[in-house]
Amino acid sequence: MTAELLMRRLVHQGRQQSIVAVFAVVLAVILTGAASCSRDGDSRIPSGAIVRVGDSWLTRSDLRREMPAGLSAEDSLKFVRAYIAGWVDSRLISELASSDVDMDEIDRLTADYRNELIMNAYRNRMAADAVDGYFAEDSLRAFYEAYRADFVTVHPMVRGVYVKMPADSRKLPAVRKLYTSGKQDDIDRLEKAVLGAAIHYDYFRDRWVDWEQIESRIPYDFGTGGAEAAASRGKLDVTEGGFTYLLEITDYLPAGSAMPFEAALPAVRERMLTRRHRDFDRRLRRDLRERAVADGHIEYFIK
Repeated sequence: MTAELLMRRLVHQGRQQSIVAVFAVVLAVILTGAASCSRDGDSRIPSGAIVRVGDSWLTRSDLRREMPAGLSAEDSLKFVRAYIAGWVDSRLISELASSDVDMDEIDRLTADYRNELIMNAYRNRMAADAVDGYFAEDSLRAFYEAYRADFVTVHPMVRGVYVKMPADSRKLPAVRKLYTSGKQDDIDRLEKAVLGAAIHYDYFRDRWVDWEQIESRIPYDFGTGGAEAAASRGKLDVTEGGFTYLLEITDYLPAGSAMPFEAALPAVRERMLTRRHRDFDRRLRRDLRERAVADGHIEYFIK
């Protein structure tokens, strides 16, 4: 029985195999194929060789690195076949093209790309070590005010309270009375009431969240009005599938509105950090050039 027939029989029998077992079977296929073509005692053949094209070898370890996790036995076999075929084709075309393509230009482009990768890796590492990610609140707020027009809501945003509880919870009547209250004592009592009883509890009166995050939690059709309809309604009390959903919207911002500072804060911080990285990178490159010129490592022959 061939290794491929063995593989297909395992698949057709419907055996459930882990990725380790699947990979073992796939490697058995590869090993069988490789062994049938190997030449005993030939030291030129690397360990685990699968196929050779010219001076290039594909080995089992190469294939193992490329094998995606989670494939079925049949998909693993398809991947192995496709990968080997693609590997062979790319090497053959490369060999054939080398006589018709300007290899000096290819080498130059390869060297440029390698230098670019080295430079970016070095600059990123230096920036990670040297650039401080902390910003004082007054600096964040000043940046926000200077570029306020750039920070607008993509989706409607809301503030309020959301609770999901079992419909038969003994604490539900108390929660119903408390979740719309803005008094601090009632908020404290609400948090004690939902503790251990609520499936979800989110108090977001003090921060803005995307309406989509809230809407997706509640099995209720808000219609085309969405957040605006929910805001005009004020509160919602819906029971569905054995759970009660309570929602109060205290504030609402439509899409395209100027984003409040609290909501814009992550984007503000990201923009400021990007600018700080850019400034550091500019200084780094300037200092490296000046130092290299001073050491004689760089010499310009044009003015």
